[in-house]
Amino acid sequence: MNEKDFQNKIKQTIEKIVVNVGIGKMANSNPNFESKILPQIIKDLSLITGQYPKITKAKKSIAGFKVREGQLVGLQVTLRNKKMIDFFSRLVKIVLPRVRDFSGIPLSKIDQNGSINIGLKDQYVFPEINPEESIIQFPLGINIVSKIKNRKVAEETYLNLGFPFKIKK
Repeated sequence: MNEKDFQNKIKQTIEKIVVNVGIGKMANSNPNFESKILPQIIKDLSLITGQYPKITKAKKSIAGFKVREGQLVGLQVTLRNKKMIDFFSRLVKIVLPRVRDFSGIPLSKIDQNGSINIGLKDQYVFPEINPEESIIQFPLGINIVSKIKNRKVAEETYLNLGFPFKIKK
């Protein structure tokens, strides 16, 4: 499959990719979070995704989680079109093979609507991030939302796109 066909197949298959970073615990535990750590996380996430993240705040207070309404809880980036295609191809071809002890993503990560949810422990697997410059390590949640609303068809399509699944023997 040449690059043009690959890009067209991604456009037909994937609706959007959402990248999330939860920063609630970091914000509560560090006194200089707003001035030093938050700008670094925003910079790294911008390098990874190619666009500026949206800051998400708590919609209501939850005492059990020590969260107050309006408190900063995360960053979110929604990728569509060209940036989505670039991110997906980098994720499949470069990033996932760089994950330590990576043996494939379990097929159970595909939900009934054909979407995939992946969690990465840190941002250092992305080649854009220099570990010496980045002062904080943060986990990423990547949600790939499919246009195909059937789990089996989406599974076959992702395999054709080269997504590295853990195949049972």
